[in-house]
Amino acid sequence: MKKKGTLYAIGVGPGDPELITLKAKRILETVKSVFSATSNPKKESLALKIVSPHLNHHSKILPLVFPMTRDEKSLECAWQAAAKKVLSVLDAGEDAAFVTLGDPCTYSTFTYLHRTVTEIEPEIEIEIVPGITSFQAAAARLKIPLTEAEESLVVVSGAKGGMEISRAAKKFDNLVIMKAYRHYDEIVRCLDELGLLDNTVAVRRVGLSGESITSKVADWNGNEPSYFTLLITKKGETKKKLQNH
Repeated sequence: MKKKGTLYAIGVGPGDPELITLKAKRILETVKSVFSATSNPKKESLALKIVSPHLNHHSKILPLVFPMTRDEKSLECAWQAAAKKVLSVLDAGEDAAFVTLGDPCTYSTFTYLHRTVTEIEPEIEIEIVPGITSFQAAAARLKIPLTEAEESLVVVSGAKGGMEISRAAKKFDNLVIMKAYRHYDEIVRCLDELGLLDNTVAVRRVGLSGESITSKVADWNGNEPSYFTLLITKKGETKKKLQNH
């Protein structure tokens, strides 16, 4: 029986092409097929753009189209189609890479692809290459620790608004709020009600063109929060450093 290929899930970091690992670079230079998620097949994905300097010139670029919808039936059809496209390459004995922003295990489209591929063919070999998350890159830009000593940290999704953030803020010392774009105003109101607005900094498009950072999270200095917006809230001593931005 012909040996099947390996699927490598590669976290490419938040934007800077130099923030990928040496292992990711090595794999990208050797695989012949590179998959990336997109909502529009006519547009290059951001993850693909980030890794383009590291790709083999002979690599086939294969977009996987996922609609921007919450309709479960549409999403399931998209995941099934994507998984079958990936498996057609792997079943032919060819290794392939799937590139994803940040880290493949942190709010990544790869989670759904992984699940669907292994449901169809459980024996397929998959290797995950971790990447730098946007909140790690943001903390580095701010020159602050995400945690220190015995402090706790929680990463919260803002996709459902302020409810989860309120719960988390009462239990943890430091918060990273991802997916803050859609309910940004509600999240800001929630932080204000908790007395944490002055403890918070917003980072927009970290590592990308148009990057901006502000501690004036309520007005954003005249700029609109983008899809790539996160907030970091700290209760400890390092909150003072946030106010310098």
